Amino acid sequence: MQTEQELKELVRQKYGEIALQDKGTNMSSCCGSGGCSTDVYNIMSDDYTKLEGYNPDADLGLGCGLPTEFAQIKQGDTVIDLGSGAGNDCFVARAATGEKGKVIGIDFTEAMIAKARENAEKRGFNNVEFRFGDIEKMPVTANAADVVVSNCVLNLVPNKSNVLKEIFRVLKPGGHFSISDVVLAGELPQQLRQAAEMYAGCISGAIQKEEYLALIKASGFKDVVVQKQKEIVIPGDILSAYMTAEEIKAFRNDKTGIYSVTVFGKKAEACCEPGCCN
Repeated sequence: MQTEQELKELVRQKYGEIALQDKGTNMSSCCGSGGCSTDVYNIMSDDYTKLEGYNPDADLGLGCGLPTEFAQIKQGDTVIDLGSGAGNDCFVARAATGEKGKVIGIDFTEAMIAKARENAEKRGFNNVEFRFGDIEKMPVTANAADVVVSNCVLNLVPNKSNVLKEIFRVLKPGGHFSISDVVLAGELPQQLRQAAEMYAGCISGAIQKEEYLALIKASGFKDVVVQKQKEIVIPGDILSAYMTAEEIKAFRNDKTGIYSVTVFGKKAEACCEPGCCN
C-alpha cells in the first residue's frame, strides 16, 4: 500500500508529463493518466468552448465538469482555483469576476505552473496569478477568497479532509465553493483500486459519494448541494489493462457507479452580535 506522500509524488510526476501531452491524448484517457481508449473520446471532460473566457491553449481536457459555470462568481470577486493546471478554469473565472476581481490558481506541478503563466502572459492578464503550492497547505492567507473552484482534483488527494479544511480557511465568511470531482456508488474492484495509473487518472482515488458529502459537511460547510451529476463509463480497452474479460464482465454486472459530481458548499457568515452563532 502506497503512503499519502508516495501517491502525491505519483500525481506530481504524472501531471508533469501530462502538461506536455496534447489535449486529444488527455481527453481520451482517464484524466490524462495514460491507457488511452480507442473506444471513446472525451471520457470525463465537459465542453468549455461556449463559456466566456475560454482559451483553447489552456484547455488540456483534464476536467470532469464545469465548476466555473455553477460557481456564481460576481464582478469583483476573488476566486481561487485548486489544481489550476494550464489555467483553463482561471481564465473562465476571470471573465466572470472582471477587471476589478482577482483569480489565483494553485498547482504543485511546476510544468503546469509554467504553462499557465505563459498563457496568462500572452493574453496580458494582470489580475490572474499562479502560485506553486500544495492545496493541503495553500499559499494563501485566511479569509481571502469569495469563491473557490476546482475541477477533478480532490480525488487525486489522499487526505481530502485536509483540503476541505484549507478551503474553509481561505474562504471569506459567506464565501462558497463549487467543485467538480469523481465519486463512487459501490466498491471498485481491487485491481483498479491498486493501479497507480488509475489513481493518477482520478478513478481509484475516488471515494463513495455519501462519504464525500459527509466530509464536506464535517468541515463546517452548510447549504451543501450537488449541482450536477453524470455517470462516467470506463471503456473496456482501458479496463483490460488491469482486469481479465471475466472480471470486466463481473464489474459491469455489479453496477458499480462512477460519477462526476459538481458540489456547492458555503461558509457561514461571520457573527455580527452575541448569540447569532448559536
